[in-house]
Amino acid sequence: MKKIFVGNLSPETNEGDIRTLFSQFGTVRSLTLAVDVFSRQCKGFGFIEMEGHEARAAIAGLNGKTFKDRALKVNEERPREQRGRFRR
Repeated sequence: MKKIFVGNLSPETNEGDIRTLFSQFGTVRSLTLAVDVFSRQCKGFGFIEMEGHEARAAIAGLNGKTFKDRALKVNEERPREQRGRFRR
C-alpha cells in the first residue's frame, strides 16, 4: 500500500472528484482531503492510498495533468522530516 500526495487542487474539489480521477488507475483504498473547517472548501491538497503498482501508475499519469484549470502535483508521500523544512 502506498500513500500518494496530491496538491494544487481547486477549492471546489471534493472527494468524489478525486476518487473518480484516481480510480481510473486502480482501487482507491482511502482518501483524505484537507478541508477548511468553516467554509468546507478544499485547502488544496489531500492524500490517497492505493496498491503499489496502481499508485505508481497514478503518479505517472496524473502528475502535471490539468484538473479544474490547475496543474496537479502528484507524488509519493514523504515523511515529514524529508520535506525540505529546516528547523532549529
